[in-house]
Amino acid sequence: MSASNDFENKLLLYLFNNTAIADIGDATGIPATGAAGSTQLSLSSTPGPADTDAVLTVNELAYTGYARQTQARSSGGWTVSGNSASNAALIQFGNMTAGGPVTAHTVGLGFISTGSVSRLWATLTADLVINNGVNPQFAIGACAWTLD
Repeated sequence: MSASNDFENKLLLYLFNNTAIADIGDATGIPATGAAGSTQLSLSSTPGPADTDAVLTVNELAYTGYARQTQARSSGGWTVSGNSASNAALIQFGNMTAGGPVTAHTVGLGFISTGSVSRLWATLTADLVINNGVNPQFAIGACAWTLD
């Protein structure tokens, strides 16, 4: 099964920018939510599950200084273009202030309204080894989610 490029774009706009999708169900479609909410990224030491939602805490990194990173569910948090959504601003995790090293293998993305459930997982292109004094980060556009 495939989706049209237009529908992939509309779905990403709904998920990441809280943009309504017209003409699904009735003429009003799927409305934007009253409060847009946020997305939340986590770093994990192992791959995410392939076929089920999982809590963001599954093998989540826990170094001193680490915290999940929150982005607005809007164009200020995410840029949607075609079938891809990417971060519109720098995403920077906390500075490791003690211990180390730890290795991040996966990034998880959850929507605040679902609590600690990660809806999307992505394997990093290369494992990220984090040592004392390191701030893991995603440059603008570097954390991308694609529908295809």
